[in-house]
Amino acid sequence: MRVTIAQVEVSPDHAANRVVVGQAVTEAERVRADLLVLPEYASGYDPRGVGIAHAEPLSGPFVTLLRERTARSSLTVVAGTVLPAEADVDDEAGVREPGSPARASNAVVVVRGGEVVGVYRKVHLYDAFGQRESDRLAGGDPAAPPLVVQVGDLRVGVMTCYDLRFPESARRLVDAGAQVLVVPAAWASGPQKVEHWRILAQARAIENTCAVVAVGQTGQGVSGHSMLVAPDGLVSIELGDDRAFRSADIDVDGILAERARNPSLENRRYGVVPLAHGES
Repeated sequence: MRVTIAQVEVSPDHAANRVVVGQAVTEAERVRADLLVLPEYASGYDPRGVGIAHAEPLSGPFVTLLRERTARSSLTVVAGTVLPAEADVDDEAGVREPGSPARASNAVVVVRGGEVVGVYRKVHLYDAFGQRESDRLAGGDPAAPPLVVQVGDLRVGVMTCYDLRFPESARRLVDAGAQVLVVPAAWASGPQKVEHWRILAQARAIENTCAVVAVGQTGQGVSGHSMLVAPDGLVSIELGDDRAFRSADIDVDGILAERARNPSLENRRYGVVPLAHGES
């Protein structure tokens, strides 16, 4: 499977972002990639915070562009966006109070053959390092089925950004058959943040004996450093801070060989279950 990493700068200008996404699709088509991975919030991003003002439905212009561009090709596109929340709910009562603000979901869409073949709504909202993503966005359902899609001869699992800090998210995808994990992100910049990003991507690869494609934004307040990590933890590609496209092949035989050499998935004694609401 050939994957194209699209490390791009995303702005609050949704129309301008669609031009950038179109350029990424063109590059993926040029190199005959099977999979294109764009960052989190690829449809629109504001470093001051992303919320309902940035949301578009699946019928909106961003996903429509992806559907149009993939309609006559075999390319699969994974891209971060912001969708209206599935239901406007209050964390305590289960329904939104009348007059309270509508909410949106940080989401990742998978588009192939002109159709949306999967949607993942981010479960772990970024309430850390002084940030409060949950003030603006609704989290996804932890019990929703994991999103794993077939791309060529590999099974690809989808998570996003802050999910990378939770090994259970990756393991749940691998339990569902994933051999490759894709992680669109807008990884915040700051002390040791790039080091965390790299170490976590390597850890998720090693403990799950899978490839990890971690794709970040470039620009203000984010870290860049998109990377491809092999199932033995070797970082085979790491970009810098600037916009870049990079493509590489991921070999299913290499993943199977590493799983045979390091059968940690077979040797484990614990599984993963979602926590009930309010548990920690």
